[in-house]
Amino acid sequence: MDAFMMIQRKKLTIFTDAKDNILVNELKKIIGCIIKVAPANQQLYYKDEIMDETKTLTECGLNSSIAKAQSPATIGLAVRMENGEFEPLEMVPYSLPPELPYVMKNQETNGQEPPM
Repeated sequence: MDAFMMIQRKKLTIFTDAKDNILVNELKKIIGCIIKVAPANQQLYYKDEIMDETKTLTECGLNSSIAKAQSPATIGLAVRMENGEFEPLEMVPYSLPPELPYVMKNQETNGQEPPM
């Protein structure tokens, strides 16, 4: 089955899906094609733990029942710096949308037009 993921690094977000039985290293190859960074220079995090590239996504806790299309799993990405060490994991949070106008709030709560 497919696991849906949202890979984040700083302000970059990649939405992707993959079979939950692939190795983490295969996921790194998918990411590498997008961001042009070799898998060896990537470090993936799930729930604040480094993902072992020799394990499958399922073995790391990602499967189709957890990582759904409507609520993808969040995976952190860190890249190796020039000094050979990995950068600290940094995922910039999304901004919150503005509050709905009063007229739209009424429509959402009861699905009807306000009386005139």
